[in-house]
Amino acid sequence: MTSSNSSSSRAIRERLWKRVQEHAGPPPKGMKRPATQWVKPGLIGHVKHLRGEDDLRHASLQDFREEGT
Repeated sequence: MTSSNSSSSRAIRERLWKRVQEHAGPPPKGMKRPATQWVKPGLIGHVKHLRGEDDLRHASLQDFREEGT
């Protein structure tokens, strides 16, 4: 599991935060990050990132949708 910072537009950030609040869940057992907001899976994101890297670097969320839509 990783954390992420988003450099997305305000509208996307607001939509994402609303979705996070609506689908919040308890942290997995044994996790020691009490300030982290845990969310149930179900999003598919369109992410822009640097090419040519083995790792996902400098990613920014361009848009997202619910899985199955």
